[in-house]
Amino acid sequence: MTNLNGKTAVVTGSTSGIGLAYARAFAGAGANVVINGFGAAADIEKERSAIESEFKVRAIHSPADMTRPDEIAGMIALGETTFGAVDILVNNAGIQFVSPIEEFPIEKWNAIIAINLSSAFHTIRAAVPGMKRRGWGRIVNTASAHSLVASPFKSAYVAAKHGIAGLTKTVALELAAHKITCNCISPGYVWTPLVEKQIPDTMKARDMTKEQVVNDVLLAAQPTKQFVTVEQVAALALYLCGDDAAQITGSNLSIDGGWTAA
Repeated sequence: MTNLNGKTAVVTGSTSGIGLAYARAFAGAGANVVINGFGAAADIEKERSAIESEFKVRAIHSPADMTRPDEIAGMIALGETTFGAVDILVNNAGIQFVSPIEEFPIEKWNAIIAINLSSAFHTIRAAVPGMKRRGWGRIVNTASAHSLVASPFKSAYVAAKHGIAGLTKTVALELAAHKITCNCISPGYVWTPLVEKQIPDTMKARDMTKEQVVNDVLLAAQPTKQFVTVEQVAALALYLCGDDAAQITGSNLSIDGGWTAA
């Protein structure tokens, strides 16, 4: 079991879904956590307090907007001033928009690049000096199967996730001599409330049953015909933050039911 007692993890986009699973996994291993993201205040407080009560660690919430570099720097500073360090950084915040490229709204392109790619640059830039001073750090970036392959009508998302893969490699090389690793995880379709909520509309739009939507639309690219779970993604991130993964850096680790094997 990975032991993160005394460590602090900052996880962006962590008020639900994969990000919340990351935060809970780190807390379960003994780390204090800074969660980040939007949502109803009561819902965020429920998750924050649950982490503290279940895992006997401290958890705080930063509402930092991932399109604003000043707020991102403030989030890292909040972690350092509250807990004395930011040892683990997970870049997970992301949004999606689907459109033919000639119709793709410019503001949507800019927002996806800012949140899915540029925010990772800003968090890493802010967190690395402290990691270097302490001589230890773990950076995990949530990429996607779309960091390795493309799908039509997702130009901004695919470009951002390919960018995350390149950023990961560059940061890994720069920090290799400082006992700081940087890797990315590339999930396929993960079962989250966001995915589940898409099913009824897709059933209606395509005149399909729920089973047809799941197997023939959502899981069409995944040979296992099974969703990845948030717990599986979080378990991989947790492993990457342990001592056994000290020599894994600059890697792009797929967890996609075989999607990118073809």
